[in-house]
Amino acid sequence: MLTDNDIRTLQEKGITQEELQSQIDRFITGFPYLKLSDSATVGKGIIRLTPEEQDKAIERWHKYLDEGGEVCKFVPASGAASRMFKALFSFVDGNDDIPAEGSAVAELIENIHDIAFFHELDDLCRELYNKSVDNLIEEGRYKDVISTIINEKGMNYGNLPKGLLTFHEYNGFTRTPVEEQLIEGAQTAARKNGEVNLHFTVSTNHKKLFEKKLAEAVPGCEKELGVKFNISYSEQKPSTDTVAVNPDNTLFRENGNLIFRPGGHGALIENLNDIDSAVVFIKNIDNVVPDSRREATIRYKQVIAGYMIIVHDMIEKYLRDIEAGNYDIEKIRDMIALLHQHLNVRDEKMKHLEDADLVLYIKEKLNRPLRVCGMVKNEGEPGGGPYIAYNRDGSSSPQILESHQIDPANDDYKTMVASATHFNPVDLVCYIKDSHGNKFNLPEYVDPDTGFISSKSLHGKELRALELPGLWNGAMSDWNTLFVEVPIETFNPVKTVNDLLRPAHQNR
Repeated sequence: MLTDNDIRTLQEKGITQEELQSQIDRFITGFPYLKLSDSATVGKGIIRLTPEEQDKAIERWHKYLDEGGEVCKFVPASGAASRMFKALFSFVDGNDDIPAEGSAVAELIENIHDIAFFHELDDLCRELYNKSVDNLIEEGRYKDVISTIINEKGMNYGNLPKGLLTFHEYNGFTRTPVEEQLIEGAQTAARKNGEVNLHFTVSTNHKKLFEKKLAEAVPGCEKELGVKFNISYSEQKPSTDTVAVNPDNTLFRENGNLIFRPGGHGALIENLNDIDSAVVFIKNIDNVVPDSRREATIRYKQVIAGYMIIVHDMIEKYLRDIEAGNYDIEKIRDMIALLHQHLNVRDEKMKHLEDADLVLYIKEKLNRPLRVCGMVKNEGEPGGGPYIAYNRDGSSSPQILESHQIDPANDDYKTMVASATHFNPVDLVCYIKDSHGNKFNLPEYVDPDTGFISSKSLHGKELRALELPGLWNGAMSDWNTLFVEVPIETFNPVKTVNDLLRPAHQNR
């Protein structure tokens, strides 16, 4: 039973009572596992381009930019950095004054001079304790050093957004991920007029910090690179929040009020839908490298973008032919070959459709948002996997799946998972306008059956939380999808602070 206050809360968030009931029902029914055809591998869902094909794709991308093509870089940047410092918090809050041998904290202390923010840390330690980092370590005051990194009276890194932490050191200056995203954007997505469009999704609490950092960084970057940055921001919409429930699926309340939680990164499909650009790159905020290690990133960003434009050229031509009635049986076969050989879309019922219905079916399948997803060989890094999955209409197509979407009791699926060779590093380029230049309404292409339910707690009370279909998972389920192999050098995420000690983040 909803109270008057509940109804006001729903109205303020822009959530209807019907949507609330749908969320409650989903807790009860859960989400079904997806039906799989196979894992995607090279030659069977994943495309490995030859060097010549790569060069051709890069050439097509440059032509697209030279012709004034629209492009924007979309960077989810709302995540807090607290998980990066989990081990550091545990050490500071624990009883031991000396980090355990071989622990993450011990590794950080041992290599503290190699961390990009060392000089900032050293200055603060001198200010707070009148001693250098080295002096404190010599005296065994490890907790003072570590707490200066994470706590509010120090660098406050445990409470800042990941995008604003110091990641890389250069001669005489440092850069944060948001600054590296600027540089990468200028090197891969500058339009003919020199404009570079970047959009950051940020949290309400951190927006002013991003604005301040970029106000400082942009003028110098523009002067150095000879470009003009157009920066925009958005926040996750309250209408995408999801209600929390008790373990028995009754509404979870605190002080009589309903508790809502962010719906996960899948909520950002609404933010992406507001971007007015034909081409959009999507990349996580922390997957950046310094200048000296960006060569592979630049090349393969252009490769996947250019390959997408090549395929989009074919799609657009066939859609215009269909609209003009300019096709015969040979051209219909060519269209089917495009669906099968490039887009990996297959459907048994196509064999039984009459010509007119077949053409309408082909048009429906081609006239969708298009994305190319970079795929790297699986070397133990976490990430969603590429599979060929069945859709609600009976067709099969490439999908990026998380482990919770795959039935662990199905022996055939276990074999597919075991034989998987690649994973998705969240390196995407998308085409989100139709052949007439109109934006697709992206929420229409979400598969609502691909969300996730997790167990959480709030102030010691257990609750169940509902996550929306992931942005590059179920939120893009009904898109046309291409998987293209890219080298592991293009994937350099920072999940823990010690990842900054990896060679990829050392600028030497």
